Amino acid sequence: MERNQEKNPNWQNLQNALGERLHLDHLTRVLYATDASVYRKVPLAVAYPHGKSDVVAIVRWCQSESVSMIPRTAGTSLAGQCVGEGLVIDFSRFMTKILEVNTVEKWVVLEPGVIRDELNEFVKKDGLFFGPNTSTANRCMMGGMLGNNSSGTTSIRYGVTRDKVIELEVVLADGSEATLKELNQEELAGLLESTAPEANIINSIIKELSPETVRTEIKERFPKKEIHRRNTGYAIDLLAEMQPFNTNGDSFNPAKLIAGSEGTLCAVTKLKLKLDDLPPSFEAVVCAHFESIHEAMTATVEAMKSEPYACEVMDKTILDLTKGNAEQAENRFFVEGDPGAILCIELRADTQELLQSECSMLIERLKEKELGFAFPIVHAPETLKVWTLRAAGLGVLSNLKGKAKPVAFVEDTAVELADLPEYIVDFEKLMDGFGQKAVYYAHAGAGELHLRPVLDLKAKKGREDFRRIGEASAKLVNKYRGSLSGEHGDGRVRAEFIPEMIGPKNYALLKRIKEIWDPKNIFNPGKIVDPDPMDADFRYEENQRTFNYPTFFDFSEEGGMLSLAEKCNGSGDCRRLPYTGATMCPSYHATRNEKDSTRARANVLREALTQSTHQAFPFDNDEVHEVLDLCISCKACKRECPSSVDMSLLKMESDYHYYRRNGIPKRNKFFGAFHKSAKWGSALAPLSNVLLRIPFFEKVFKSRFGIADQRSIPPLSRKKATTLINPKKTKSPQFVLYIDEFTQYQDAHIAKAAGDFFQQLGYSFAVVYAPSGRAYFSKSLLKEARNCAEVVLQKLDGFISKGLPIIGLEPSGILGFRDEYKRLFTSDKKRAVEKLSSLAFTFEEFVAREISNGAISQQAFTEEKQNIEVHIHCHQKALSSPKYSLEILNFPKNYSAVKIPAGCCGMAGSFGYEEEHFEMSNQIGEQILFPRLRALSDKTLVVAAGTSCRHQIKDGVHKESFHPAEILLKALK
Repeated sequence: MERNQEKNPNWQNLQNALGERLHLDHLTRVLYATDASVYRKVPLAVAYPHGKSDVVAIVRWCQSESVSMIPRTAGTSLAGQCVGEGLVIDFSRFMTKILEVNTVEKWVVLEPGVIRDELNEFVKKDGLFFGPNTSTANRCMMGGMLGNNSSGTTSIRYGVTRDKVIELEVVLADGSEATLKELNQEELAGLLESTAPEANIINSIIKELSPETVRTEIKERFPKKEIHRRNTGYAIDLLAEMQPFNTNGDSFNPAKLIAGSEGTLCAVTKLKLKLDDLPPSFEAVVCAHFESIHEAMTATVEAMKSEPYACEVMDKTILDLTKGNAEQAENRFFVEGDPGAILCIELRADTQELLQSECSMLIERLKEKELGFAFPIVHAPETLKVWTLRAAGLGVLSNLKGKAKPVAFVEDTAVELADLPEYIVDFEKLMDGFGQKAVYYAHAGAGELHLRPVLDLKAKKGREDFRRIGEASAKLVNKYRGSLSGEHGDGRVRAEFIPEMIGPKNYALLKRIKEIWDPKNIFNPGKIVDPDPMDADFRYEENQRTFNYPTFFDFSEEGGMLSLAEKCNGSGDCRRLPYTGATMCPSYHATRNEKDSTRARANVLREALTQSTHQAFPFDNDEVHEVLDLCISCKACKRECPSSVDMSLLKMESDYHYYRRNGIPKRNKFFGAFHKSAKWGSALAPLSNVLLRIPFFEKVFKSRFGIADQRSIPPLSRKKATTLINPKKTKSPQFVLYIDEFTQYQDAHIAKAAGDFFQQLGYSFAVVYAPSGRAYFSKSLLKEARNCAEVVLQKLDGFISKGLPIIGLEPSGILGFRDEYKRLFTSDKKRAVEKLSSLAFTFEEFVAREISNGAISQQAFTEEKQNIEVHIHCHQKALSSPKYSLEILNFPKNYSAVKIPAGCCGMAGSFGYEEEHFEMSNQIGEQILFPRLRALSDKTLVVAAGTSCRHQIKDGVHKESFHPAEILLKALK
């Protein structure tokens, strides 16, 4: 079909209809130029529909102006389905409602922007769930799952999304509204005689499929029916098996055709989907270890005889890459030795005894066939860690060192299960011919593996191999009558090979189907039929010229600042919502706006450093500065992003250069130099505190520095922390109690509590104060931060040389020693920082270590009962672990401490003070933290180690919270 894309349409009518929901600015368009694929195309505009009427207006306008439209939800597509040059319609922001649940008939009606896991959380109380389960289930949305016909780990038991489709409300190409659903023979006949908008479309489809020769050609050339996960072209093979063509077939349901159509036939505004009963409650995963991927594939055929609920594989490359990812390293607990592959086989049963029996029988079957060398059994709830490790496959692959990366383009092939072992042998031979070693993971039990060649798409050879491997892979899959796509879709990366896979007659039929639904080709053109070449419009240009400029931080480990930004592959983990336990990304949690995601920030930085090389200084970029503004440096991305994209670090570097060109705002200077102003303010306390309680002086102060009127100003300590602590003098201290600037001048009482705690337990220690530089880091004043680091190194030098532990009370202060400090120096000081980093402990870590070593006894603590709720500082989650806080607070015999399942509190240092950010700060707090705290009994103590966290809790819910040192001191007998 022809594509007559209007480059300069008249936007006014659409702007009148949508208002602020239509974005034409360059920044927003760039954010939607990519998905999780290798492609990049900057769209003409982006629209955020509120409901069906908006979608109707958009479709009618696109028809009248000859502008194509690209539907999008989470944008995690791997085949380029969401990339195009027309108008992107993002359903994920506003069309997110679950509208109706019928627990008797087991179905749900919802909008396209509902997240799969969000749906399951909603219907869990009714004993129901939506079966198909992709690795992106905690952020992918039902509209996208429909468009891709997604399946995931559970498809061997619960089928694919198409199997769940009951009914769809859609907007057709002329802007008319239609309902697509199952029709018996009488209903179908009635529809064809009616004036319903969809009548002509369905009539034309039936005419196309009526000739027996057409259906025979489909039957002979489409992928084998036994391959349930097949997404080759449109699902005409499924329609051809329905009534009226097959008297024994299912009733005709055109909605099934829309599943897997990738938004190329119509716009879906409402979905009615079948739900399943929750699986048996007793769950275990047999993690069978193998020497090679070939052995694992042979074992898969045997494992499937146990009728598992999931059967997934991870190869050695995936397993090795998870070692270096902070989030995933903890999930490797079940890995024994150095396996070539692990098969994760999920079994379920109604009793623990029956489950154990099934696990034993499976293991015995594998052993009888001499398959596998280790078979650890993981029981719920630890099974979640196994599946989290498996789901991280896409993201951790980005952590491969060097320019060449595993590329998704032949990763979605599916063959009949019986063919899988032989197919893998053939595929490996194919890869050997290209000098490649493939990476294998995913759905072994469904006959589908995600196989990723490692290519450098910035180089000519990498691009040539991209095409040659794609062509060779298509021929190999065709040999087995497999499907080029099992679940990720054709998009544009595979669409070019569909004629070869199904034959010219069937391909011509697909084109006619597209024309029947979309005569003017406005719905996502270039996908499935008439695609652009698979090797055009890459995210990276060949031999791409990049902007080389000296950076302040040391990015040598990543190969430069750009390489760190480019590690983002678009998988969208930063779009997870708080109920999943995610901290990343707080601002996105509050707005659900793509612009406020970590992915968006990485994309904009990449654009600035690659597409802006005509500029003398790309860091002097207001768009980049704007997108980075709501990054609150929680560092969750450093841990939770599977690619470990540290956006906090990138923001500091980018803003540092921006301020060098545009000047440093006075507020940044003020907050950055907190230790200087606090020193004078503390010396003048209580006068300084009293003055800031007088409305006139408070207003002047807040106005001068752009502080929100609603934000309280915390009082400064009347005495410095170093004055309040009186450790016994000793020449042989056991550790150093490091006092940062916040503890010294604002939370001196906490330092005293920590000092008293250690002294009562008989510890001898030294006390050292030095500003950590944390406030400077947060305001991107990197030279000043480095000066602070040099002072810290100087003051601690003697203790470092003796190998003494350095214990910090403020998490953001002490943990900087492990993080930013290591990026500040490239000289001899780098070795000193490495040593400091190894000796730095949070208060919680050190006390937990002493408890573990037996140095602190439970007998020292009270036996009184106390309930405690703990809010964990973001930097503790990113650079340490919540477990230390819980271990020490649960150590007193009758203390019960639980972690509040919240992400960031929203204060984020000075962020919550700033007048333009105050509302956002509160929105972040309101996600989970504030409601949880309001519901607590007054007898329950609230613990927060961070000074900003305690401030936010006080302002947000008017509750006092305590540092762990205060709690443990009070708990001593």
